[in-house]
Amino acid sequence: MMGLTNLNSTHLSSTKITAAQDAIALLESALAEITINLSAADRKKYGSINEQNKLFVNKVHDYNQNQPNLSSIEVDWAEFERDYTSRNHMEGMISRLESIITRLNNAKTLHDFDNYQSALVDYSFTTYKAGTSVPGFEDKYKDLKQFFVKNSTSTTPSDNKQ
Repeated sequence: MMGLTNLNSTHLSSTKITAAQDAIALLESALAEITINLSAADRKKYGSINEQNKLFVNKVHDYNQNQPNLSSIEVDWAEFERDYTSRNHMEGMISRLESIITRLNNAKTLHDFDNYQSALVDYSFTTYKAGTSVPGFEDKYKDLKQFFVKNSTSTTPSDNKQ
């Protein structure tokens, strides 16, 4: 039985690759002034707002918008609003980017699978040709067989094949 191959035979043209890379560069440039590189200690110190705390912040924002007379005068509400608006925009952009990343990873996974299956076919062919003493194939076989784990149940590459 022949393995599945060419699960993803759609490929970007060099023009589209360049356009995507240019768009990423443009996005990096557009966001440069607000992107912060926190250290691991800083990320631990400031943490991440969880869903319950997001609801709390949203409720405080709602009170400030609808009943400002109930809001603390000690809070800089103009800055609070700018932070609130920025985080909402960023959350939306992050969600969209994560979706793109997921889809790119899925496409890459299929290309990886296709490459691996084709490499196995080539290895099989090389193994056959090495046994027929055709020049070059024995050296190729010796070079490729290092990627195969010898054990009692398998003669294929290890499980971390991709």
